[in-house]
Amino acid sequence: MINHNHDKLSLSLLTCLISLSLLPSPHTTLNQTLILTQPNPTSPINSSLSSRTNYIVRFYHYKSAKDHKHYLEESIRSDGWIWIDRNNPAARFPTDFGVVAIDDDDAAKKEKIVISFAKLEAVKDVSLDLSYKRVLLADESERVGAFIDGKKRPGKIFTSMSFGEGEHYVAITNASSLNFNRRLLMQRSQVTSMFGADVLWAKGYTGKKVKMAIFDTGIRSNHPHFRNIKERTNWTNEDTLNDNLGHGTFVAGVIAGIDSECLGFAPDTEIYAFRVFTDAQVSYTSWFLDAFNYAIATNMDVLNLSIGGPDYLDLPFVEKVWELTANNIIMVSAIGNDGPLYGTLNNPADQSDVIGVGGIDYSDHIASFSSRGMSTWEIPHGYGRVKPDVVAYGREIMGSKISTGCKSLSGTSVASPVVAGVVCLLVSVIPEGKRKNILNPASMKQALVEGAAKLSGPNMYEQGAGRVDLLESYEILKNYKPRASIFPSLLDYKDCPYSWPFCRQPLYAGAMPVIFNTTILNGMDVIGYVESPPTWHPINEEGNLLSIHFTYSDVIWPWTGYLALHMQIKEEGAQFSGEIEGNVTVRVYSPPAIGEIEPRRSTCVLMLKLKVVPTPARAKRILWDQFHSIKYPPGYIPRDSLDVRNDILDWHGDHLHTNFHIMFNMLRDAGYYVETLGSPLTCFDARHYGTLLLVDLEEEYFEEEIEKLRDDVINTGLGVAVFAEWYNVDTMVKMRFFDDNTRSWWTPVTGGANIPALNDLLAPFGIAFGDKILNGDFSIDGEQSRYASGTDIMKFPRGGFVHSFPFLDSSESGATQNILTSGMNKADSPILGLLEVGGGRIAVYGDSNCLDSSHMVTNCYWLLRKILDFTSRRIKDPVLFSNSVRQNAPLYQADNQLPSRRTDVNFSSYSSVVGKELICRFDSRFEVWGTKGYGLHVRGRNRRLPGVQVIDLGRGLNSTLETPTIVDSPKFIQKNKADTVGNKYLGLLYRDEVDMPVLVGSHWLLPAVIAVSGLLVFLSFWRIRQKRRRRRKGSISSRLANL
Repeated sequence: MINHNHDKLSLSLLTCLISLSLLPSPHTTLNQTLILTQPNPTSPINSSLSSRTNYIVRFYHYKSAKDHKHYLEESIRSDGWIWIDRNNPAARFPTDFGVVAIDDDDAAKKEKIVISFAKLEAVKDVSLDLSYKRVLLADESERVGAFIDGKKRPGKIFTSMSFGEGEHYVAITNASSLNFNRRLLMQRSQVTSMFGADVLWAKGYTGKKVKMAIFDTGIRSNHPHFRNIKERTNWTNEDTLNDNLGHGTFVAGVIAGIDSECLGFAPDTEIYAFRVFTDAQVSYTSWFLDAFNYAIATNMDVLNLSIGGPDYLDLPFVEKVWELTANNIIMVSAIGNDGPLYGTLNNPADQSDVIGVGGIDYSDHIASFSSRGMSTWEIPHGYGRVKPDVVAYGREIMGSKISTGCKSLSGTSVASPVVAGVVCLLVSVIPEGKRKNILNPASMKQALVEGAAKLSGPNMYEQGAGRVDLLESYEILKNYKPRASIFPSLLDYKDCPYSWPFCRQPLYAGAMPVIFNTTILNGMDVIGYVESPPTWHPINEEGNLLSIHFTYSDVIWPWTGYLALHMQIKEEGAQFSGEIEGNVTVRVYSPPAIGEIEPRRSTCVLMLKLKVVPTPARAKRILWDQFHSIKYPPGYIPRDSLDVRNDILDWHGDHLHTNFHIMFNMLRDAGYYVETLGSPLTCFDARHYGTLLLVDLEEEYFEEEIEKLRDDVINTGLGVAVFAEWYNVDTMVKMRFFDDNTRSWWTPVTGGANIPALNDLLAPFGIAFGDKILNGDFSIDGEQSRYASGTDIMKFPRGGFVHSFPFLDSSESGATQNILTSGMNKADSPILGLLEVGGGRIAVYGDSNCLDSSHMVTNCYWLLRKILDFTSRRIKDPVLFSNSVRQNAPLYQADNQLPSRRTDVNFSSYSSVVGKELICRFDSRFEVWGTKGYGLHVRGRNRRLPGVQVIDLGRGLNSTLETPTIVDSPKFIQKNKADTVGNKYLGLLYRDEVDMPVLVGSHWLLPAVIAVSGLLVFLSFWRIRQKRRRRRKGSISSRLANL
């Protein structure tokens, strides 16, 4: 018996060895060790620069500059650095930072000094003293950015420039640390009467005793348009207080001018002019920080900032703004002049404690130049906040000239002083002795957003609460009692287009959570807390089908916090169609005010009116991958189209509801339901989606993601549509520049897309992109399209369908080849490939600019629809699947010839994958929050990821959903096959052959069947032999007995 079991064990081991021998070698792992190389200090560029760089050293506590200087000199006893004395009005007040100059001669020594400063106990952090620059231009035809014809201008990188009637102001910023650009948003009409300011003037409210800080280019002391210039301060390195450009004077005129041709809103406001820009339109972070500190020390009431940029990670600036508002200064700022593009909010206007102002024309239409939301701080895991807060007239606005007279300009930086003037007028309504107890950044924003008039056309991310209504806000403030509230206070799916994008797609069971991110405004105190978790109160029984998880600020400071709703319909609502209404309540408390004993408490209410539909069929559901998108800031992520040479940063969020919002609307019009995934690919159940949409992705991939996607396609029937972008190391190297401000090299973190990472993801299917940069026009079935800085396909399996077109390669290597061939020959380059593999379908295209509304030349929505017909619905377009483009031989390129990763950039600084833990976050289905995701479905069996419970893939998370069909016949050109069980298992062998370097169903199934068949035959022979032996033993025994 022991020998018999031993034979069975040996046979089992032999079978396992045979099976293992049929497997290919393991897939190569991702190389996640990236090296950062420092700039060469002996380069010609460095040698031509000044010998020192200024750094800001921030301290935890306020002390005199003399004490801070003494502390640093005693702590860091080495040469190579000096303390810079700042002789400005703030010098007589305590400060929380100092400026030091460090020698550039020895890069290693310079880095050592910076690190030594940062390690000191009293030091908070060390950062470069960044410069800001704006440029005055003659007319719109001369508008430029930080890059002119692809070459960087001196100063910091800026996003895009403002525009105006005859004058243009831009800010230039840098892109190397976490600190980037700011911009003065300048632009041109008499608006006080349109807001009813004369009504409040008649009541005696004219802005008296209101201290208004204007951070700009200064003002002349005896200007005839102003009756109350209290103080002028200069924070620059120029010896003047005057405005020699006209920007600061114009802003002041809109707020407090008294000339009858260009009246301001609050003529008796006390003007404090902070000159923070030179005549050359240059400023530094340290100048702003000193000026902000001085504004705090001198108890300003309102502060106007006509500056902005997408640099919300410029921490010294952002945190100083928080400190400013925490000291009860109401800050008003322009939202930006980067419209009509979405996802272009400027900082600091995009901060919740700042009143962000957008622009409209006199017809109550959103001005084309006004930046649109949502905020992009929260992407990829969350969802942006509603901004701007309000809009005001910003086109053809009248204001004061430098010395006398009036002129008109346009822009959100004109709309900003309009609102700042309104705020000054409203502040003067409250008696001076009560102002600080009632008025603060939160209560003023409550009065503005609750009193605003909602416009009929724009959505919430274009207009915020609507057009400022001075008189309505006045009525609110007259009887104001400190309280907390939520903005927006209503989400109504029936209110379209205001509630876009929510009103465009109803809720349904089984979907990714729909996130609505609101702002908590706490008018009770600068600090507040959520007393107990928010609660959902449905008004009818159907409301119980809605499940809401909440994420919110632990501490509400300064004055504001966030409350995000993650909404799902429960499984029992899979067939429900109707509306769900109810309220979300959250109770906020703050410490008692002076003279009070009990804490202040307030209940905030958010009303929900939601639309629900039955769960759509799998073929109608698309999942958008947001997780693998990286944006600016913090890294130098270049634009996708290299033809756009004056706006090279990719900073619009790359989200369905920012620069891909037109595509989102098109997909909804086509009947698709589009969901967003902000977590790794292990965090969704592929059985519920027709297509995974991968567009313009810069991130790396976890190995678990690559493995799961392979299984999702082959065994679960998922469709995948990929829209890639250019990637060429030589071109990226050429795009780098040495920034004169930070004394450092700036180099792209990746190309338009991360092709090496995409190639790893697609390797199991035998697909890879190349490193060409292709440009040109082409046509498919009469549809004209522009290929803008797209890439080529280098590997594709036999049996697929590949479309090629003649383009010139504009990459560095391609340009050299064009010169050698006189640039006359355009080689055919494969750019579109379609493939059936296993039960799924894959489509790859080398360009995403035709889907991105930022710099689109022509759209390719027609192509996207045809691709989705194939990947989601198995419908083959006759032109795309013409026999003339069928691959009878595979496209092949050795792996060492494919694009490689850069080793001179520290990619982990910007990545959510490299060096990070795989985890499903709050944008995933509730059941996988905090886990590594769903089990991998391999060969019909559940495969667990570490730390994840087994999920029943037979029943799934939503049992009402249809089961995925793996071997259904497509609706166009497919051979008939016998519908037998054997053919269902072996059907892959009759399909078009697929050349792949790794295991797929058609590679393991046949050897496995042969091995099993051989084993069965062997067991049969073995049993027969055993029976014969027993018979022989039996006959011998009987013979012996007879003997």
